[in-house]
Amino acid sequence: MVTIEKVRAFISEIAERPNNVTADEIGWVVERLASLGLSTSKISNDHQVMYNVEGQQFGIATHRRGASQIKACYVRKFLAAMSNIGWYED
Repeated sequence: MVTIEKVRAFISEIAERPNNVTADEIGWVVERLASLGLSTSKISNDHQVMYNVEGQQFGIATHRRGASQIKACYVRKFLAAMSNIGWYED
């Protein structure tokens, strides 16, 4: 069972390394938020994944060949969404 504290700690860890975050890590956070009762949805295609968490939308481009990390701009959008719903304080 994942606790609220563990999810918040992982979001803070992601914030500390915005240039070294994978799409799977963002997906893990969204899945855990859903398991904790938050409203989430995900739409994806070959190029990107769009998430909606409690009405906050953000996307992640996934078409970078040879790179497992996502760009820092997508991490900042994720962190802004988490901040807006009260799961991250910058």
